[in-house]
Amino acid sequence: MSKGNFGKMLLTGVVGGAIALGGSAIYQNTTNNNATSTSGSSVPVKTVKVDVNTDTTAAIKKVSNAVVSVLNYQNQSSSDDVFNSIFGQNSGNSQSSATSSLASEGSGVIYKKEDGKAYIVTNNHVVEGANSLEVLLAGGQKVKATLVGTDAYTDLAVLKIDDNDVKEVATFADSSNLTIGEPAIAVGSPLGSEFANTATEGIVSAINRQVSMQNDEGQNVNVNAIQTDAAINPGNSGGALINIEGQVIGITQSKLTTTQDGSTSVEGMGFAIPSNDVVNIIAKLEKDGKVIRPALGITMVDLSQFSTDDLNQLKLPDSVTGGVVVHTVQSGMPASTAGLKAGDVITKIGDTTITSSTDLQSALYKYNIGDTVAITYYRDGKSHTANVKLNKSTSDLQQSSSSSQNP
Repeated sequence: MSKGNFGKMLLTGVVGGAIALGGSAIYQNTTNNNATSTSGSSVPVKTVKVDVNTDTTAAIKKVSNAVVSVLNYQNQSSSDDVFNSIFGQNSGNSQSSATSSLASEGSGVIYKKEDGKAYIVTNNHVVEGANSLEVLLAGGQKVKATLVGTDAYTDLAVLKIDDNDVKEVATFADSSNLTIGEPAIAVGSPLGSEFANTATEGIVSAINRQVSMQNDEGQNVNVNAIQTDAAINPGNSGGALINIEGQVIGITQSKLTTTQDGSTSVEGMGFAIPSNDVVNIIAKLEKDGKVIRPALGITMVDLSQFSTDDLNQLKLPDSVTGGVVVHTVQSGMPASTAGLKAGDVITKIGDTTITSSTDLQSALYKYNIGDTVAITYYRDGKSHTANVKLNKSTSDLQQSSSSSQNP
């Protein structure tokens, strides 16, 4: 559970165990109280067979066999474990031993078959902390999975399995052509594999939503997300958000549960990573096992967080209403080499206008190591442009104790 820009966000990959019981009990009680007897009735009961085929059913059929459950097993220390007993590891002593047990479940999408392997995209938070991974296919087969690569920043991961039982793969749509209001269908495993291949329908509620949060390991997750009102629940993470043609438009990732102050519950606000971003990241994960991103070597604070008095000290012209203020500059990194200093206000990366730290990171990470980028900034009220050589990666950054963003 993490806080994002909107309020309390739920990364929907981790599934708890005792959620369904209460709903089942309530349903049974309601059913019993309202049951009526039909004994003695002379009215015949008729059944009517209806052949329902719609665009929605056709879309779900196209992708359902490519959507899987991802099972995350982690080591747990136990002195009295059923698996130890079965496999004879207790031997009558009370010493604790490490056992691997199911820690969480999520979803995934098979997108490619190649050289005897099938490749699956899911969320990083679905697989993080795993000692081993398994995939439950739509046909019911459970197979071992190997982690190909992960990227915490975009919350994506790639797995591979033997393709013996894989019959179908999903196709990606061009997410830049999405229309607000078009149908959106989520397919995944809400509450885990017991409810695998559940489909829920809604619409594309919005596009280009900036969703920022921290994962369980304290790493920043920044997604330029698709917003949907299709029901998203724990276990859906890593599953498919599809269009009416059955093409994947996004990988479901999180939902908004309450407002930022926690005072209001929120429904119908789920988020997915757009397919164009997914395709770009998984290609890099397949090649390198990670995404190598350029770094400036600064910590920064959003201009919007400054008071009016603070803004006056920056001497910015009235036309500058957004940007990021450089907090610290790391020696030997590209920003330092280009002459940027603490107190500079960055307003553009290349041709992209910067209004927040999320904007800056998104714009910066579109470049590669070795590129040169023009950075527009204000110092003492005057506009300057620095041509910054991006010759350092995020792995070169010093770990900072500051709470400021550090690209």
